[in-house]
Amino acid sequence: MKKVLIIIASVIVGLALLVLLFFGFLTITEYYPKTTEPAITAKPETASSSVTDFRTGKELSMISWNIGYAALGKDEDFFMDGGKQIQPDSKDKVQKYLVGITDTLKKNPADIYFIQEIDEKAQRSFKINELTVLSNALKMNYSFTYNYKCIFVPIPFPPIGQVASGVAIYTNTEQKDPVREPLPVPFSWPVRTANLKRCMLISRLPLSNSDKELVLVNFHLEAFDEGEGKIAQTKALMDFVKGEYDKGNYVIAGGDWNQTFPSTGTSKYPVVWPDGWQPGSIDASSIPACWTIACDDSAPTCRSVEFPYNDEKAANHDWQYYVIDGFLLSPNVEKNSVKVMDYNFENADHNPVKLSFTLK
Repeated sequence: MKKVLIIIASVIVGLALLVLLFFGFLTITEYYPKTTEPAITAKPETASSSVTDFRTGKELSMISWNIGYAALGKDEDFFMDGGKQIQPDSKDKVQKYLVGITDTLKKNPADIYFIQEIDEKAQRSFKINELTVLSNALKMNYSFTYNYKCIFVPIPFPPIGQVASGVAIYTNTEQKDPVREPLPVPFSWPVRTANLKRCMLISRLPLSNSDKELVLVNFHLEAFDEGEGKIAQTKALMDFVKGEYDKGNYVIAGGDWNQTFPSTGTSKYPVVWPDGWQPGSIDASSIPACWTIACDDSAPTCRSVEFPYNDEKAANHDWQYYVIDGFLLSPNVEKNSVKVMDYNFENADHNPVKLSFTLK
């Protein structure tokens, strides 16, 4: 009996040591930049012959789209939303979604693209470099920074594995000094080690008829926190953009807020699956005076990924939808139009949103 107890105790101690070693490894290799750092930049294999002249008084356009790392199209669900899948069944499926995403963007030309959840190298998207695929398809330069970088994400089972993913800005002009600006992280150790590190990707475009700059801010705010993360990140975002406007610059911030907007709320797309994931809501008082939230609820910008979108619930429109993607414009940027481009979540769990604007 004593020998059996010794064996059991040895196994328990051995397992505990393995767990400690594993989290020690994650801690040592954790991606957790706490200060501003340069973003990654690259050019396409073949540059476009068309170059946008960014200037005041000219109508310009941009599209923001969370592409769900080309792995959350209509046939997919996701375990964090209550579904079962960790990744699509095959690399062919990811490539199919990615072709659909690039075709959609090419058919809807814009001067600027804000892309969220784009993988550089991740097991969940079969290690396809989606950054270069989009760059070559659009024939545009990009700036990129990580908001999720981990050698091995240990959950669920089988585990997510390696992830190197983030946010990108595409233009056909050279971007000036793009940087990664960290946002508050709501998670503590050890959960933090394999979790997202949210950030702002900040890029600047010189204007041909002004000494001021168009400051672009692309982001993807917290999703699976208790709410305090989104609030802290929103405050940091507002403080930054207000500071840039106070310098006289033009500012457009946009992306996936994971929050509903004061002007839309949940009135058009109410809570129908109360046990599923629900976004936060932006406090109207947090928005600087005279700034514009540019959003549209003519179609949902996001769907729940609790189930694949090809089942009977989707056909009967019995679904949980959200409007959580849009833009924030400084007072010197005029919104001409904003429209959700309804592609019925064919290739991603978000719909793209297109903004037309003029710098005053």
